[in-house]
Amino acid sequence: MAGYYRTICADPPWPGGRSRPRRVYAGSRDRRATVMPYSLMTMEEIQRLPIGDLAADRAHLFLWVPASLNAAGVGITTAEAWGFKRVGEFVWEKPRLGMGAFPRTCHEILMVCRRGGLGFTGARNVRSVQRWSVAGRLHSKKPEAAMDLIEQVSPGPYLELFSRRHRLGWDVWGDQVGSTIEMGNL
Repeated sequence: MAGYYRTICADPPWPGGRSRPRRVYAGSRDRRATVMPYSLMTMEEIQRLPIGDLAADRAHLFLWVPASLNAAGVGITTAEAWGFKRVGEFVWEKPRLGMGAFPRTCHEILMVCRRGGLGFTGARNVRSVQRWSVAGRLHSKKPEAAMDLIEQVSPGPYLELFSRRHRLGWDVWGDQVGSTIEMGNL
C-alpha cells in the first residue's frame, strides 16, 4: 500500500499530557489531574512512523498540533520527518476555554502541508481562523467541519491517523478504532 494516499490527516498523541492517573485528594483544587483517555507517544516515536511510505508522491498532510508544541516548531519538524513541507495553517478557535493559567489556550493548529506540488482545489477564500464547533465533550475530539473542508480541497484516497471513529470514504488507523490498514509493530 506504499505511496497510495493523496490526503492524510493526523492527530498524534503528542507527549506532554498525562496518560496515567495521579493522586488528587478530596477537596483539592489541583486541576492538573487531567488524564488522557489514550496512550501518549514520544516525539521520536511519532516522527519515526512510516507516513512518508503511505503517502503518494504528490500528497497533502493535515497535521493537528497543540499551540504550545507549534510554537516550539514540533509540527514543522514532524511534517518534514514524514516527507512534507508546511504551506500554511488553520487556527481552530475552540468553543470552550482550554488549559493553562495565562493566557488560557483556546485554540489549536491544523497545519497544512504537501509534497510533490499537489495543488488545492475547490473551496477558495477560506479564512485561516475557524470557529468550528464540536459535538460532545470527548477529549481531543476534532471538528467534523475541518474534515469536510479537507475533502473539499484535497483529493482521495484519504487516510486518518490516530482516528477515534470511522468516516465514510476514509481509511483509518488508531488504537481507539477498528483500523482499516496495518502499520507494522508500533
